[in-house]
Parts: sequence; C-alpha cells; structure tokens
Amino acid sequence: MAVKLIEMVLALGSNIGDKAQNIDLAYTLIANEIGLITNKSSFFKNPSDGFESQNEFVNTCIKVETKLSCHDVLKSLQSIEKKMGRVKTKPVYEDRIIDIDIIFYGDLIINEPNLKIPHPRYHERSFVLLPLKELGETNDPRLDMT
Repeated sequence: MAVKLIEMVLALGSNIGDKAQNIDLAYTLIANEIGLITNKSSFFKNPSDGFESQNEFVNTCIKVETKLSCHDVLKSLQSIEKKMGRVKTKPVYEDRIIDIDIIFYGDLIINEPNLKIPHPRYHERSFVLLPLKELGETNDPRLDMT
C-alpha cells in the first residue's frame, strides 16, 4: 500500500547571522529530511514580535510534500533547528538562528500540549500571512476558510 503524501506549510524565520543563508540551509535540510519543497515565498523583513531585539527577522513560508507523520515532522524540525545551532536559553521568545513552525499539515487539526496544528497564532502575524499569501490558496481546517 502506498503512503499518502501530505502537503504542509512551514514558516521559517531567522534574526541572527546571515539570515538568508540560514533559511537556505534550512531549506536544504528540510528537503533532505522531511520532503519535497513545492513552493517558496519571498523573504520578508520584519521587526521582532513578542520580545525586544535589535535584530530584524527574515521570514518566509514554504509548502512541503511529506510522507512523515506530523509528530515525526515536528521531531525532524526540532533536530534541524538544533543542528543549525539554535539554543533555547529562555522559556520565552529570544533571538534565534532559525525558527521553523508547522502552520498547516494537510487538513489535520491537533491540539496537544507540544503540538498545535494549525499554528494557533499564525493568523495574527503579518510575518506569516504575507509569505503565506504568496504561496497561493491554503485552507484553514478550523475555520474552513482560505
């Protein structure tokens, strides 16, 4: 029996070092470890949101086709962040070399302590909405709206 491909949307951001290069490396690791990247938005520059920082963010969204479960995707994304040098020193937001969030995973809705899909606040963040709009129509299964 063939494994079904799931289309998901990931949001990526970086505000330390060579931000574009960090995101490009994340693209490579995602393609190698998770699945085929089928669409990429432009890079958008944004101030930090939710914490004070002098470092501007570069943000983007991508569509990825994967055979992995959403839980395996989460583990892989956390591993990629760690490989790239992301260190979490505080329980709150802070500067980061890379941040990768699952925005959508097919039409799945998950509300677990460590995994919430669709991302609970994506619709409040212009740094996700602008790149998401560039990717084309995407449906939010909670609202059944694009």
